[in-house]
Amino acid sequence: MRKAVLLPALAATLLPSWTARNLHAQSASEIVTTVVKNELDADYNDHTPWMYRDAYKSPDKDIVKIVIETPQGNLSEVIEEHGGPPSAQVHQDDLNHIQQMVTDPALRARMKKAEQHDGQQAREMLNLLPKAFIWKIVDRSNGDVKLTFTPDPNFSPDSMSGKVLAAMSGTLVVEESHMRLKDLSGRLDHDVTFAWGILGRINAGGTFRIIRADVGYGSWQITAMHVHISGHALFFKTIGDQEDEITSEYHRVPQDVNIGKAAEMLKSGEVARTLHVETPFGGE
Repeated sequence: MRKAVLLPALAATLLPSWTARNLHAQSASEIVTTVVKNELDADYNDHTPWMYRDAYKSPDKDIVKIVIETPQGNLSEVIEEHGGPPSAQVHQDDLNHIQQMVTDPALRARMKKAEQHDGQQAREMLNLLPKAFIWKIVDRSNGDVKLTFTPDPNFSPDSMSGKVLAAMSGTLVVEESHMRLKDLSGRLDHDVTFAWGILGRINAGGTFRIIRADVGYGSWQITAMHVHISGHALFFKTIGDQEDEITSEYHRVPQDVNIGKAAEMLKSGEVARTLHVETPFGGE
């Protein structure tokens, strides 16, 4: 999960019925451990391809694109830029990248490697959730259980990402019937320094939020992500991760669609029509 960088595409794994009935008997840490196991199992077992609308904002980018996934790689087309149609150059760049992805196996391999790296980082972070925090159940309503987390003083992170995670507190909302992660948000309680601040510092007050939903067929996807952190790295380089991303209009991609077919579906406008969105360039 790029972003879902923190949580890659996940699918629902049904638990035995007694699990939901006995949820109230579970401790907060047991609930979190169960949820993490379900997410990791789903990540391993589900490889359902989707097409969807992706709206992304950062300090230097404001785009909406449509995405189609295939086992060989994902393709996308920008349909909106800064509230208006994308430039002809942006569209041509998309067409060039699509063609490269179809014809260049080395590029696909590099993209797959980056995706696998992101996925591994997300799995490592998930595994830290039961270990890095003190958990408390604060509410049960509307089929959800809400927990809060604070740093566990006995936890010793052995990575930079773990060090940042361990400095956060926040909330977790779990969908009870399937024990799936629905909403995770956190705030950095204090500055985090690396090598006594020589290599970098991430400022207190940074926040993140990840919202997930069952988009169909029991598959849970990240539908919103908000990351707002800041700091400085070696030689006073500014660390800035100010991102807001919302995905919607999920439709399942037929299993027989390979990357070549996906490219044709994008260029012809079939993906846009399926997602009920308009593209300024139409089918080409």
